[in-house]
Amino acid sequence: MTSARRTLGDGDTPSNTVRDTARDIPRAGHRRVRAARRPVIAGLAATAVLAGAWYATAGAATAPPLAPTTTAVSLSAKFPYLSPGYNNTREWTRTATAVAPNGTLRVAWPASDGIHVTPLTSAGKRSGTDTVVKGAKEVGGLVAHNDGFALLTRVADTNKWKETAAAIVRYTGAKRTWTSKLTGTTSQDTSPTLDGQLTWNGKKYGAYFVVHGAGGFADGHFGDKLTYVSAKGGKLGGGWGWGCSHNEGIALHAETTGDFTSLCFDDWRSGLFVSTGIGAPDVAPVVQREQCWAGYCGGTFPGRTGDLVKSAAGRYATAFASRGAASAKKNPDDSSGRGWTVKPRTGTHQVAVAFLKNRNSGPGKAIYLTSAKTVEHVNVHVAPYGGNRLLVSWESLKNAKCASGTCTGTFTGTHIRLIDWNGKFQSADKVVSARISGDIAVQKDGTLVWAYAPVTPTYAKPLTGASPTSTSLRIARLKP
Repeated sequence: MTSARRTLGDGDTPSNTVRDTARDIPRAGHRRVRAARRPVIAGLAATAVLAGAWYATAGAATAPPLAPTTTAVSLSAKFPYLSPGYNNTREWTRTATAVAPNGTLRVAWPASDGIHVTPLTSAGKRSGTDTVVKGAKEVGGLVAHNDGFALLTRVADTNKWKETAAAIVRYTGAKRTWTSKLTGTTSQDTSPTLDGQLTWNGKKYGAYFVVHGAGGFADGHFGDKLTYVSAKGGKLGGGWGWGCSHNEGIALHAETTGDFTSLCFDDWRSGLFVSTGIGAPDVAPVVQREQCWAGYCGGTFPGRTGDLVKSAAGRYATAFASRGAASAKKNPDDSSGRGWTVKPRTGTHQVAVAFLKNRNSGPGKAIYLTSAKTVEHVNVHVAPYGGNRLLVSWESLKNAKCASGTCTGTFTGTHIRLIDWNGKFQSADKVVSARISGDIAVQKDGTLVWAYAPVTPTYAKPLTGASPTSTSLRIARLKP
């Protein structure tokens, strides 16, 4: 495993790493802005055919009903349920739902006074008052324990950019038992936005998140960091200090032994890559080439696209919003040799699923579940469904109008569909009222549980001004 990977996502060398304020300053609302660098592409004309990809086929004759049940939970503070993404596109503010070994649930969501963690019964009903993590700024990942929880979040810090630090906060009951800062002066990094994931294998945590260089070779640039932390909050070996750069999306799956399996959307190498154990340098296996800069990828793992599911046989599946690649080649104008230029196959994002044979290998061609060129697909998720199927979910926007890699359109529903581990359809496409806006918990009996704001989204125009708020959540449950 490589530590402190010294790769710069801009084709820069350590000698000329100058902070590009037009590209690298985080947007105040949420995402990083890199408007100054544009790929050498003449246009983004959509095509009707996704050549080179094969489509999932029929197999839905004996499909289950796929009817989530929901329970209302009143909140003790206002939940701002929308966040501005690239170009101020409307995105769900991430909620994280996690199940403890004893079957109880916890849901993390942000409010003006910090991150709230709401305790729930296994049936999705409130079982106590919220624990409020004061000063915390983002839900970057949640692990539920029988006696409390661990939260990946951002906290106040002192650094040259006046940005927050990434941290894991552990609570036992309602008491904070430890805080482990994961960025700082010594490591010369900050984390103004996490877009992260926190996992736990019963012995240690893995935290994977975005970092911003605050000195040294990566000063002013964005990369990612994977840190392992013990049950008592101590830093462990492994991981890396600088990997995918810039990372536009993160997925992480805990393993019993060895490196935790990880994926990243890299905007300079342009695509989705397997970063397990290596921090995604140039030799990282390719999952899918995409035009992947400044939000052109279909949204960040895991809050808005994808996730990483492991089968009993040791294979992995990930789902994501994809525009595909009509062509992909190294950028001759990049002297570093790392840059790629990808011409997208479609103007809109389609729902793609890729399968990895193990934690270190890239797959074959992606499988596309949708193909309508005038329909945008956002908020893609995947979760295990029973022993041998996968639930894939997405939201669709008809009459999509796209510019600079992001699209607006008329919301036409939240879709769920089952596929098998070969990508074949196992159910009809069903539109449901239960939105999926963050992490999905899997209970011992296979029931899927998630939390969402009970509102109908609109994607007709960008989000400007403050987010609307909700004083309730709905807890959805879907049993295989």
